[in-house]
Amino acid sequence: MASLHDSALALLAQVPLQDGQGFSAADGLVAIQTQGGHQIAQIQLGYPIDGIADGLAQQLTQVLAPLGLQVELGWLAPSVAAANSQNAVPGVRNIVAVASGKGVVGKSTTAVNIALALAAEGARVGFLDADIYGPSGAHMLGVTGVRPQAHAANIMQPIPAYGIHMISMGNLITDDTPVVWRGPMVSGALQQLLRNTHWEDIDYLIIDMPPGTGDIQLTLAQTIPVSGALIVTTPQDIALLDAKKGIEMFRKVNIPVLGIVENMSLHICSNCGHQEAIFGSDGGAQLAGQYAAPLLGQLPLQMDIRAQTDAGRPPLVADPNSAVSRIYRSIARQLGARLWAQAQQGASAPTIVITND
Repeated sequence: MASLHDSALALLAQVPLQDGQGFSAADGLVAIQTQGGHQIAQIQLGYPIDGIADGLAQQLTQVLAPLGLQVELGWLAPSVAAANSQNAVPGVRNIVAVASGKGVVGKSTTAVNIALALAAEGARVGFLDADIYGPSGAHMLGVTGVRPQAHAANIMQPIPAYGIHMISMGNLITDDTPVVWRGPMVSGALQQLLRNTHWEDIDYLIIDMPPGTGDIQLTLAQTIPVSGALIVTTPQDIALLDAKKGIEMFRKVNIPVLGIVENMSLHICSNCGHQEAIFGSDGGAQLAGQYAAPLLGQLPLQMDIRAQTDAGRPPLVADPNSAVSRIYRSIARQLGARLWAQAQQGASAPTIVITND
């Protein structure tokens, strides 16, 4: 006769997790305990799920009802080792680089909203604007003109913005001050922004990488302990060519590509609702297939995204329940799930124990 935990595993294995990238609920079962006369299945997922936790808990409770098990559902972001983890940043579990290979594809807008989406799902999130020449993070997050406070000697306190902690060169210079520096100076400045900021208990630090794949980008990829990269593109052939270069750059420095986000995938007329693929179609899916990296989401070309972000109140803040915000939150959960998968690679299966209180 199968044991209780084996029976529970068999039932949970039939429940695919929303945005779980192939995970089933069985992957999160860590213990079965007796508490107050009730048997509790403790399920802990490896990515933030606050937006779907209630519905998922109800679903799992129904699945395990034949065994008389109740469900205790939670999550904990694992720390994923980076290729150059000897340079780990204190206070940060995972660093995710958001890159595009070229500009004008909405990379920064995507990075900001994914950071906010991760926070909306319950994670502690940091955001580093690594575009030293053209920093926009401060403006997008509504903290233009806010200067970081000192935490200690030569250490800055990150700036709070809508529930995340951020730092940008835009918070250290004025809007009309150009940064006239050569590559080594830029790389050094970014290292200081990263390592001279007091990050505290950060699950995910999102780094908005500067566009391109030149010396600066390569240096940053090699010197920052990145757990994984997210590639932003549009369906346009020219954008896809540059996105491929970005993917190849990360592959050369052994940084896993967690997935691809296709921005401006479809224009929906605000007057009549007509849909049109202005920049082409299926480009992101083709890129994902070529590099065996999942297409995490497709975002529309929509005026609200631009207007709200330009106003310093991105969609996740201005309209957290909108269709676009739900797409960002789905991307965020998938991003966390992909990192969870990396953390599980090579790890032994979870030990399931049955105890009495």
